[in-house]
Amino acid sequence: MQVIKRDGRVAEFNPERIIKAVTLAMSQTPGGVDIDLANKIADSVKKQLEDKNQVSVYEIQDLVEKKLMSSSRKEVAQAYITYRYNRDVARKSRTKEMFLEIIETKANDVTRENANMNADTPAGMMMKFASETTKPFVDDFLLSPEAREAFQKGYIHIHDKDYYPTKSLTCLQHPLDKILKNGFKAGHGASRPAKRIETASILGCISMETVQNEMHGGQAIPAFDFYLAPYVKASFVEEIKKIEEFLDKDLSHLYDYQVKDYIKKDLKGLKGDERDIQAAINNTVGRVHQSMEAFIHNMNTIHSRGGNQVVFSSINYGTDTSPEGRCIIRELLLSTERGVGNNETPIFPIQIWKKKRGVNYLPEDPNYDLYKLACRVTAKRFFPNFINLDATFNQHPKWNKDDPNRYYYECATMGCRTRVFKDRHGEDTSIGRGNLSFTTINLPRIAIESAYEAQEQVGISFVLGRGSEEHMTASYKKAVKKIFMQKLEKYCDITARQLYDRYKFQSTAIAKQFPLLMSGLWEDSENLKPNDSIAPVIKHGTLGVGFIGLAECLTALTGKHHAESEESQKLGLEIIGLIHECCENYSERYDLNYSVLATPAEGLSGRFTRIDQKEFGTILGVTDREYYTNSNHVPVWYKCTAEQKAKVEAPYHTMTEGGHIFYIELDGDATHNPESVEAVVDLMDKYNMGYGSVNHTRSRCLDCGFENADADLKECPVCGSKNIDTIQRITGYLVGTTERWNNAKRAELRDRVTHIGGDNGIKGAQ
Repeated sequence: MQVIKRDGRVAEFNPERIIKAVTLAMSQTPGGVDIDLANKIADSVKKQLEDKNQVSVYEIQDLVEKKLMSSSRKEVAQAYITYRYNRDVARKSRTKEMFLEIIETKANDVTRENANMNADTPAGMMMKFASETTKPFVDDFLLSPEAREAFQKGYIHIHDKDYYPTKSLTCLQHPLDKILKNGFKAGHGASRPAKRIETASILGCISMETVQNEMHGGQAIPAFDFYLAPYVKASFVEEIKKIEEFLDKDLSHLYDYQVKDYIKKDLKGLKGDERDIQAAINNTVGRVHQSMEAFIHNMNTIHSRGGNQVVFSSINYGTDTSPEGRCIIRELLLSTERGVGNNETPIFPIQIWKKKRGVNYLPEDPNYDLYKLACRVTAKRFFPNFINLDATFNQHPKWNKDDPNRYYYECATMGCRTRVFKDRHGEDTSIGRGNLSFTTINLPRIAIESAYEAQEQVGISFVLGRGSEEHMTASYKKAVKKIFMQKLEKYCDITARQLYDRYKFQSTAIAKQFPLLMSGLWEDSENLKPNDSIAPVIKHGTLGVGFIGLAECLTALTGKHHAESEESQKLGLEIIGLIHECCENYSERYDLNYSVLATPAEGLSGRFTRIDQKEFGTILGVTDREYYTNSNHVPVWYKCTAEQKAKVEAPYHTMTEGGHIFYIELDGDATHNPESVEAVVDLMDKYNMGYGSVNHTRSRCLDCGFENADADLKECPVCGSKNIDTIQRITGYLVGTTERWNNAKRAELRDRVTHIGGDNGIKGAQ
């Protein structure tokens, strides 16, 4: 029998709820609690309703009242009526309180769930109203009982649950070349193919903005340099034709001229074709620079999702060695270095340098000069991040440096860390593919439960947390590991099934629900008709089994986290290895692309901790902070060198094929030491890591534009203004102001320490 609740949601009939309500009412009367009577009333109500498939909660409550009135405890009926009324008021008050906090733009974990979203705007408020009222619908109608229970008790977290009913997918690596060559139509109006660099630039923006409205995650361009390079050449020919017209002479023999490098030079002393070619190069470079500047400005100002959020955009580049591709890369970096608006650091797009030996990493490589420039820009503007195409798991056997379309076989990533590459239903590539959805497992909770059960099993008792290893006997270690692994596999299974159920629900969508995405941008979608199911094509996407809090998990299990103990590190690798093995099995079982994701937790970093603190109290090194450590990272508060951090985190990159990130926190002003950025990339190369970034601090006067690396800058030393903004990285992307961070992430920011020194030679940025 199903119960229709007050808000229309449906739940299974549970007599325990009647017993609880009646005993609470009894406790408010002189006669006290009579559990036998409460059970009899619950049984009587159940028996009277047993022929019904559905019943309203009000009908149940009316029956309870009648049963109480006909019992020997009539005074309880009045207490029960009062209890019902107070419960209704409390429910309405909670909803009212939540809505008022949104209306009054209060900074809390509801309104600051996503730092990239401005929940204070009218559109942002509407998004939050919709988000918070949609989630209960998902719980009751779209989740299995076991998935719902696992979520509500804090064992798993279903990301973007508010978007679940829309059937939308998470993210996409855009095959921008299709739009540039063919144009596109999405709703009213259409866009023609690009003919020059300016048009190509703006179409890249429009593509990501439009598809962002059809999806709930980020948008990326996997080969930005390759895609835009042809339009540099087209613009060069245009410039030759302009000169031709201006001078009234035939320069058609220069149309096919092969420019060696697009570098601006003084025309003084040049004559004839040499002067005309250089003039065309100069003008082309100017146009490319303005186009890259416009691209960056647009990605920081155009909004999506109802106007409350800039597009969560990323671009991958660095491996096009053609003169035109190099021009795109160079001018993009120079524009980024200069900054947007009043020279501030651009938040988007997240830029990702594709590091590759033989292409751009070694001094003899053709794009090495641009790699040096990229490191210089990162030292000032945080971007680009770096993806290591030389990592064993990022390599493709078909990649060939002489292939002009080699970018198809290059792994690309989203700025936050999401990675898509392997495809059991097609060629391994990132292009035209993305993540369908992902769900995260709470490792610390499973560890705490396992530890208590193991203590009971072997007959010992001690306080969990840091330093507890001295109490752990051999029998306890064996027991706790066995219990933990069994529980972990159980919740992996629940997660995998929940992801499959969501995939099946997404598969019921039809192509016209995603007019641009399913018009050829998603792999194999170009032949779909408007009313065709998207089921045949979304199988190319990935399903992510995420995890959080490995450090706290290991502390609960062993007394130390993985950077403190080789034993803990060994166990940590076994834990993530088990999740990876499970994902391999799920891929076979469901015939889909399951992968392990090192979750980029933002709002989640505090949710799990609050649930676990409430149940287990404060456990030193586990639940004693406002947040759990992201994925497999060394805790942000743990002092170690960059080299030590790399050694600990690197082995996990091989297993987390759904995405991962390695970061180093630099001290001081990194602009004086771009070599420190190169040293971080060297660590990635040395330890086979897939993706990494460099964190530092940039404080900026919003009035005069003065910048430095002082995180505590309160007053501008140039103009005296106190209108200061400090920019920081939150989970792989930047946020223009920490005012939009939730409490857990602010607590994490306060705890961050710098990583310097080590065998790799990284020095502080001082």
